[in-house]
Amino acid sequence: MHTLHEWDLSYTEARRVQEELAGRVEFVPLEREPELIAGLDCAFSGDGKRTFAAAVVLRVIGLRSGQAGQPERLEFEQVETVTAEQETRFPYIPGLLSFREAPVCLEAVAKLKEQPDLFMIDGQGVAHPRRLGLASHLGLFLDKPTIGCAKSRLIGKYEELGSERGAYSPLCDGDETIGAVVRTRSRVRPVFVSVGHKCTLDDAIRITLACATRYRIPEPTRLAHQAVSKLR
Repeated sequence: MHTLHEWDLSYTEARRVQEELAGRVEFVPLEREPELIAGLDCAFSGDGKRTFAAAVVLRVIGLRSGQAGQPERLEFEQVETVTAEQETRFPYIPGLLSFREAPVCLEAVAKLKEQPDLFMIDGQGVAHPRRLGLASHLGLFLDKPTIGCAKSRLIGKYEELGSERGAYSPLCDGDETIGAVVRTRSRVRPVFVSVGHKCTLDDAIRITLACATRYRIPEPTRLAHQAVSKLR
């Protein structure tokens, strides 16, 4: 795990860090298919004074064919779940949420006994105004492939996508493709997928769909969300 900067930053300093780190994000194909995938999610106490995170590690144990013309689904066994809790130290500022959330996520990851091959983050990757959402920020600290899989859009426009599982549409900011809007279940609201670090958008879409085994939310982040909700 790399230490890229301190966390006690002003608004101006944090924006400058984002702009500098965004240039380090690597859009490269995965070197190999992941065997251990970790889901990461965080949450806040009702008064916002405490921040919680959960990391859930899943081992890929098989591949199940989808319905005709639909993507395959991975089969998993749950290996490990860890949690962390910290005092919230950074204020709520749109566009700078990773400075509020990343420290406790890194604390949780540091507790893992298994080293995941890939992290799936409940949040944005490069689909961010300065191209450094939580998944990209964490990917650079962890020096691991990361995928951002968010429940809602932060920025960008897209064309309407098909209603069947596996349909997707590019998410664009001007002329730049920053992610994809992906239908993980037929006739259910899509998710917003983007590169975090050390993968391609095609990798991110494919793995997100393969991890969406039964629900709209891919299994790694779904289980992480359950774990952090219990902690909160």
